[in-house]
Amino acid sequence: MSASVERRIALPHLTLAAQIWGEDSLPPLLALHGWLDNAGSFAQLAPRLAARWQVIALDLPGHGHADHLAAGAGYHYVDHVQAVLAAADALGLERYTLLGHSLGAGIASLVATARPERIERLLLIEGLGPLGDDGAHTLQRFRDALAPREGNGKPLRIFRDVAHAAAARSMASGLPAELARPIVERGLLEADGGWRWRSDPRLTRPSAVRLAETQVHALLRGITAPTAMLLARPATAYLPTPMMRSRAACVADITVSHMEGGHHLHLEHPADVAAWIDAAT
Repeated sequence: MSASVERRIALPHLTLAAQIWGEDSLPPLLALHGWLDNAGSFAQLAPRLAARWQVIALDLPGHGHADHLAAGAGYHYVDHVQAVLAAADALGLERYTLLGHSLGAGIASLVATARPERIERLLLIEGLGPLGDDGAHTLQRFRDALAPREGNGKPLRIFRDVAHAAAARSMASGLPAELARPIVERGLLEADGGWRWRSDPRLTRPSAVRLAETQVHALLRGITAPTAMLLARPATAYLPTPMMRSRAACVADITVSHMEGGHHLHLEHPADVAAWIDAAT
């Protein structure tokens, strides 16, 4: 399969990174990874799409090789949306297809809502819109997010080698270590005594505020691009079937498909996901 090309993308307030597969002459497909993942999430899928698109897999702020936000700033999904829109402008993408997984699918949904005239098609794996709020944990989440934090927190974990880090990632996520390896390799930084995660530790802090589900629905109604969503079977715990059905009903032109597997379908079954994309587009 074809190798990727690295690119830095300078924005006014930070610099993002991307892995790119495919020729410049091909239509652009902008790919957005999930929480605590990075562009390596698409290492198995993107080469299978590169004959048809130029696949640009971003490292979102604080992830992979992208810059961390300045001290005092926070990682809210709206800020990710703004960063993606700015990256598309910096890349000169007038109109493009969006592919997102998990957090990236939520961000892609809001990008498509914010700039409907720019989006050719919307392809979503395991996600549609941001995490919502039914009010049950709003107060505690708000307090937890704004609780004082002493010092710099606990020291960053050091792994003796890449295999050790991949095993730790597998234990935390359930994704087999060999499938997690492209994400892990891109997500590590050499340190004294071994390797540590590149990602900003602040990414693990809770969000102070989430939108109510009614607000999420209102935003999803702004999606006008032809949309295809692929969900794992059995359903992921935080993507319950009734919720995803009601969200999908807000999108005027959407096709929903299911595939046996876990949350990272595009790493587990890259050929099948590539076939799903070809059929959806």
